[in-house]
Amino acid sequence: MSTFNRSIPFLALALCGFLAAGPASAEIKIGYVNFNKLLEDAPQSKTAMQTLENEFGPRRRELMTMQNDLKAKEDKLQKEGAVMSESDRNNAEKTFRDGQREFSRRYGEFQDDVNTRKNEEIGKVQRYLVGEIQNYANAQGFDLVLGDVFFAKQPLDITAAVLTVLQSKPAAIAAPATPPAKAPAKPTGSNK
Repeated sequence: MSTFNRSIPFLALALCGFLAAGPASAEIKIGYVNFNKLLEDAPQSKTAMQTLENEFGPRRRELMTMQNDLKAKEDKLQKEGAVMSESDRNNAEKTFRDGQREFSRRYGEFQDDVNTRKNEEIGKVQRYLVGEIQNYANAQGFDLVLGDVFFAKQPLDITAAVLTVLQSKPAAIAAPATPPAKAPAKPTGSNK
């Protein structure tokens, strides 16, 4: 069972505690965000996906060309295989099999590279969205903002408001600032 699923009862208990303590203290402001909708509709997500398409589009087109060439070789081999000499047919079959192996290898590498980069980009966008949700919640005075709930009444859903804020921000996520390099420590020798 995932850590998130194990923490749901504790979150529910804490929420009940907040609600029970409500009359004794100030009213709690609660909101709900549909994180999947934000991830799908945020301009930052769309920019990240377009970046991936620009990065991997040429390789995808190269693989499609390679696949079409293999298909053409296969068709030619099927049509002309019966009239070819045995050595020509064997050479054509070997060339075709080698091409299939090369295509499979390249396609596997491509898929691995795409999946790795996609996970990196989605992770970067998710971290950005969480930060923006927190900024919005702080600015609007929310005490608690939830995601992944089974039911929430419309006044609690702040997804559209957060999406509006995201649309006013730059579509490209800035790279995180790298901390300045630390100066080497000075030797702590004793002065005698």
